[in-house]
Amino acid sequence: MFENSACNDFGQCDVKRCTGRKLSRFGLLKELRVTNGFGGVVLSPVGTQCVSKADHPTVQRKGLAVVDCSWARLSDVPFVKLRCGAPRLLPWLVAANPVNYGRPCELSCVEALSAALIICGEEDTGHLLLGKFKWGHSFLSLNRDLLKAYSKCENGSEIINVQNSWLSSNSSVPKPPANEAETTRRSKEEGSDGDSYDDLPPLEENLNHLNLDQDEESEEGSEGDSDDDLPPLEENVNRLNLNQDEESEEESESKRKG
Repeated sequence: MFENSACNDFGQCDVKRCTGRKLSRFGLLKELRVTNGFGGVVLSPVGTQCVSKADHPTVQRKGLAVVDCSWARLSDVPFVKLRCGAPRLLPWLVAANPVNYGRPCELSCVEALSAALIICGEEDTGHLLLGKFKWGHSFLSLNRDLLKAYSKCENGSEIINVQNSWLSSNSSVPKPPANEAETTRRSKEEGSDGDSYDDLPPLEENLNHLNLDQDEESEEGSEGDSDDDLPPLEENVNRLNLNQDEESEEESESKRKG
């Protein structure tokens, strides 16, 4: 079984949500310094070829690594300083992690490593890594057909052809069975027993949503705390009663004058 995986960790991700660090704690991945050279295959945006079965001998001899950074901060990563023997790209796949679920190409470390291993022919190890995460099976469900097709390709050029053919014939993102989609949703809301993305308490996980809601509420309430805050029906009833009282007074006054 393949046992040589690594990552360059640039410390941009939330420690509690970093799949690379969890794999490291399990002893399934070693962390590399920027100055450390790596002679194996490195999954990196600066690659010019897709990872494929042709890379399997290199992966077996020298290992497989991934660059662990935030998708929102790619421009801050000194890719040119990374010394790697064989930088490679991943073909089109859909993320299943709770942070980027359903987004094409925005994979977590464990998804990237597992996908590359499966494509290269190390399917059992790829499944082993994903098995450390509650939502791991969803990644396989979302990308089952693509991973199977990619793993049959002999080189990166064939993988590109399969990818382009798939994208031209499928206008929508593949979806998992309903029960698996529900499992992934719950992993975001409820947490899990492990220390992966799933284990954050709901309040901490949803802080961004909470801040967004507060901003929207503050904008809506910027006109003040007047009686406009009352439900429409209650507000209109109060005004209706006031108008009726004024009309009654006017009628009484006109009768006295008459």
